[in-house]
Amino acid sequence: MLGAMQVTLPDGRALTLADGATGLDAAAAIGPRLARDAAAVEVDGQLQDLRLPLPDGARLRILTTGDPDAVAVLRHSTAHLMAEAVQRLWPGTRVAIGPAIENGFYYDFAFPGDPPGEADLARVEQEMRRILKRGPHAFERQVTTRDEAAERFAGEGETYKQELARALPEGEQVTYYVHDGFVDLCRGPHLQTTAPIKAFKLTSLAGAYWRGDAANDMLTRIYGTAFFSQAELDEHLERIEQARLRDHRRLGVQLDLFHFSEVSPGMPFWHPKGMAIWNALTEFWRELNVAGGYREVRTPILSDVEVWHRSGHWEHYRENMYFSEVDGRPFGLKPMNCPGHVEIYKNARRSYRDLPLRLCEQGLVHRHEASGTMHGLLRVRHITQDDAHIFCRHDQIEDEVVGCLELATLIYGTVGMDVRVELSTRPDKRVGSDEQWDLAEAALVGALRRAGWDYAVNEGDGAFYGPKIDLHMTDSLGRGWQMGTVQLDYQMPDRFDATYTSAADQAERPAMIHRALFGAFERFIGILIEHYGGAFPLWLAPVQAIVLPIGEHQSGYAAEVLAALRAAGLRAELDARDEKVGRKIRDAEEQKVPAMLVVGEREVDDRTVSVRRHGRVDLGAAPLSDAIEALVAEDRERRLAHA
Repeated sequence: MLGAMQVTLPDGRALTLADGATGLDAAAAIGPRLARDAAAVEVDGQLQDLRLPLPDGARLRILTTGDPDAVAVLRHSTAHLMAEAVQRLWPGTRVAIGPAIENGFYYDFAFPGDPPGEADLARVEQEMRRILKRGPHAFERQVTTRDEAAERFAGEGETYKQELARALPEGEQVTYYVHDGFVDLCRGPHLQTTAPIKAFKLTSLAGAYWRGDAANDMLTRIYGTAFFSQAELDEHLERIEQARLRDHRRLGVQLDLFHFSEVSPGMPFWHPKGMAIWNALTEFWRELNVAGGYREVRTPILSDVEVWHRSGHWEHYRENMYFSEVDGRPFGLKPMNCPGHVEIYKNARRSYRDLPLRLCEQGLVHRHEASGTMHGLLRVRHITQDDAHIFCRHDQIEDEVVGCLELATLIYGTVGMDVRVELSTRPDKRVGSDEQWDLAEAALVGALRRAGWDYAVNEGDGAFYGPKIDLHMTDSLGRGWQMGTVQLDYQMPDRFDATYTSAADQAERPAMIHRALFGAFERFIGILIEHYGGAFPLWLAPVQAIVLPIGEHQSGYAAEVLAALRAAGLRAELDARDEKVGRKIRDAEEQKVPAMLVVGEREVDDRTVSVRRHGRVDLGAAPLSDAIEALVAEDRERRLAHA
C-alpha cells in the first residue's frame, strides 16, 4: 500500500492504514460495527477525537459507546446539547466555557435578563429531550484560524468565545464543533452523533466569575451529569443523595458538633459533643506516637518573618500566610510546624547516637484559604495538624518511612478505610539540587517497595522542598480523600543549619521527614462524619450510651446505671424526660447514639438493662455489669462495630 502506516492494537496486532487515516478509519478497518459504535480513540494513552489523523506507530484503543473510559466524551457532548437547549429557551444567551469534569459537566452562560433558577433545570432537560427526539445529530468537526473564529463569534455577539479565540496563539489551528446548528469553539473530543445521549440529569446552578476572576462578569453555571445507561445514572444520583444526607455540615448541626460564624470565617467553633470526638482521636493519636517512639512538643504560632524567609515559605507560600507586627518587628502566623521543630532540634547538641529523633505535635497553623474555596471542616483557615518530624541519618531514612507507612495502615484500618498511595515527585517550582531530589525520590521508592505497597506516580506534585508519599482513603460511598502525607526534606536542615556529630566526629546534616497521617484534625473529623453518616463507632461517638427509663418509677435505678457507666469511663447520658420510651428511642436513633439502655420495672427488679444498638438492633436484657463490661471492651479495642 502506497503511503501506508501502521498502528498497534491492544492485543499487540499491527493494523496497516493509509497515511492520514483517522481513528474512525481504524475502527472501520477492524469492522463496521466497531465503526458505528466508536465514541473516541485512545492514542498512546491519550484520548483523542475519532476524526483526527493518527500518527504512524501509535498504540491504539478504540473506545465504544458504553465504555467507562469514554464517559468523559459523552459528558462533553451532553454539555453542548445542554447549551443548545439553553439558547433555544433563552434567546440571546451568550455561551462561555463548558467542559466535562469529574462526575459530570458544566457550562457557563450570560443570560440577557434574569438568570434561571433551580426550578428551570427541568425545563432545560425537557428541551434537551425534545432536540434528541428530532433524530440523531452529527457532531461535525470544522477547522479554521484564530482570526476567522474571532470574527465569526464577534458577528454572532458571542463575546466570550471571541475573547477565547483571540487568546489563542497566532497560527494555531482552531476547531469548532457543530451539531444541529449549535456551534462552539472546542478542541473535543466528541461523540459521532447525539444518539448515545440518553441518561442525563442537570443537578444544580451556581454563580461563576468569567475565567475565575472576581473582577470579571458573574456568569451562571449549570451543572449536570450523564451516563451511557439509566441504571448507572440512577446509581450515581443515589450516591449524590447519600452524600447529601451524610454532608458533615448538615450532620454537624443535627448532632450539635460544631458551627461556623462570620465572626471568624473558615474557623469552626467546636461544641462539647464535637470535642468528645476530637479528644477520642487525640487519645488515639497520642497512644500511637508514644508506641512509635515519638516525643510530644508544642511550638509558638507566631514567629519573626526571618524564620519564614529562611524556611522558604516567604518565597513560596506568603500569599497564604497571615502577618502581624509585635514591638515594631514583623511576625507571621505559622502555616506549618516544621521550623519550630527544627528550632527544638537545634536547641541541643545532637550526636549520631541521638538519631532518629521523632518529634510530634498537635500543631495549630493558620492558612489563608480563599473564601470561595472553603468548605465546612474540609477546607478551613485554622488547621490543627497531627504533625511529626523525624530527624535521622541518611542510612535510617527507609526504616523511618516504612515505620510511617505501618502507622498509617493502623490508623486507616482502625477507622475502616482502604488506602491508595501516590508518590508525588519534584515540581517545577522547587528548591534544592537535582542530586538531592534524586536521592530523596529514590529513598521514598525504596521504602514503598520494602513495605510492599503498590503506588501510582503523581509527576510534579511534590512539595517545593521535597518529594512526598500521599495517602488517599476511600470512604463508604466510594469517594477518595487525600489524607496523610510522608515527605522527605533535605532543604530545611540545610536552611536552618541543623547538624549532628557523626561517628567520625564530623558535623553532618540530618535528613528531615515530615509526617502527618490524620492530616488536619478538622478535615479528618469532617470526612469521618460523612464516612459514618454521623453514626460513629462507639469509641468515637460523642455520647456512647444513653439510659432510657420507661417511667418516673425507674428514675432512681436509671441514675445508678448512669453513674456506673460514667464510673467505667464511658460518655453516657440520661433521658429523664416525661416522654414515652418509644419517643426516647426514636430521638436517640436520630442522634445516632450507639447504645441505648432501657430500664423498666423488670430491669429494676433484676438489676439488668435492656440493650438496644443504633439501627434498631435489640440485644435483649443483660446484667448491668455485663452490659458495661461489653461496652468498655468495645471502646477500649476501638472496634468498628459491636460484636
